Amino acid sequence: MQKIAIVSEHASPLAQLGGVDSGGQNVYVANVARELARQGHCVDVFTRLDNPYMPGQIDWENNVRIVHVPAGPATHLPKESLLPYMDEFGDYMRSYVCEHALQYDVIHANFFMSAMAALPLAKQTGTPLAITFHALGKVRRLHQAQNDHFSDRRFSIEESIVRDADCIVAECPQDKLDLIELYDADPGRISMVPCGYDPDELVPLETKEAREMLGWNPDTFYLLQLGRMVPRKGIDNVIRALARLRRNYGTDARLCVVGGNFSDLNSDDAAEFERLRQIAKEEKVADFVEFTGSRGRNVLSRYYSAADVFVTTPWYEPFGITPVEAMACRRPVIGADTGGIKYTVVDGKTGYLVPPKDPHALAAKLAILAKDRLLAAQMGRAGALRARGLFTWKRVASELADIFGGLECHSPAAWRMHAAEPLPIVT
Repeated sequence: MQKIAIVSEHASPLAQLGGVDSGGQNVYVANVARELARQGHCVDVFTRLDNPYMPGQIDWENNVRIVHVPAGPATHLPKESLLPYMDEFGDYMRSYVCEHALQYDVIHANFFMSAMAALPLAKQTGTPLAITFHALGKVRRLHQAQNDHFSDRRFSIEESIVRDADCIVAECPQDKLDLIELYDADPGRISMVPCGYDPDELVPLETKEAREMLGWNPDTFYLLQLGRMVPRKGIDNVIRALARLRRNYGTDARLCVVGGNFSDLNSDDAAEFERLRQIAKEEKVADFVEFTGSRGRNVLSRYYSAADVFVTTPWYEPFGITPVEAMACRRPVIGADTGGIKYTVVDGKTGYLVPPKDPHALAAKLAILAKDRLLAAQMGRAGALRARGLFTWKRVASELADIFGGLECHSPAAWRMHAAEPLPIVT
């Protein structure tokens, strides 16, 4: 049994999903913690207190404790605003560990700020530090340019973490390549472990049954887009492809967009929603696009199973959990040929890969599946087999536990040398 500290400064496992900063990392942290505990390990999750009414700690599930770290104001803040509070976050973790006389076998940081906050604790206690970046600053800047609101300081922080961490967990081959080429990471200290899905949560339903639950037309060709309501997710591209699918290929098609919180009219979600609605009007498909807002994870199987095809064409995607979830529900996936999507989706077998920001290419692939329902079903079955074989959270947690178990503890003196000299290769 290992005692594991998971650090996730902005992505709490308790968060309502679908908002600007609530998405794949929240799902990852929640499921990794849960599965590690089920496999006999003891897990503490450190995440920032963003609600003054939340208790300091919660016994969430058997062997999983969530520790709310007071760092900055106890309210939601964009993750781009959290960097100034990371020293405070790290100080609290060190005092918490001291007060409770804790000794972790490994610290697993998620995102660069979590590693920044956790590194002093790792050095002080001689605890190995593993890091899953989830997104890399240099890659984000490349794709988002002026829309990237993180400070340039992120680059040097990430470079330092890459040098100091005992192990870097890459989520896909592209992630590993970016770490090596952009950050000069030691390939010997990179282990690749993907994201996953829960087969008990995402059970495929019969399409007819799922459509009856949602009130969908049984004969219409349905596209599903599910995820956060942010520009880089490329929802506008899917709307434009829908218009071309209807206009150029004569397909009776509709699009359902799941995600986003529209209750606050001044939020980024509401602004993106209005932009997308305007695009749908311009493309003359406003009557064929449904925005549902966020939905609970307990009903996501209905949406995946009711759709004919799942579509996700972000500009870039470090991994992307939703394509795996759709595959698990036997849906063919058309995804952008980028990041983790080009690893999870096998082009021509479990779906298709298309260039991002290319609605014509997307519409052409959608038309193939709309015309050949047998092919779509074959791709859906192949995707389900691939998901179950490679991408369950149980497998992800087992691989992480094996990696964590192979890391060596340091004395504080050894950590000082460790930070100044090249890191040893961990196999």
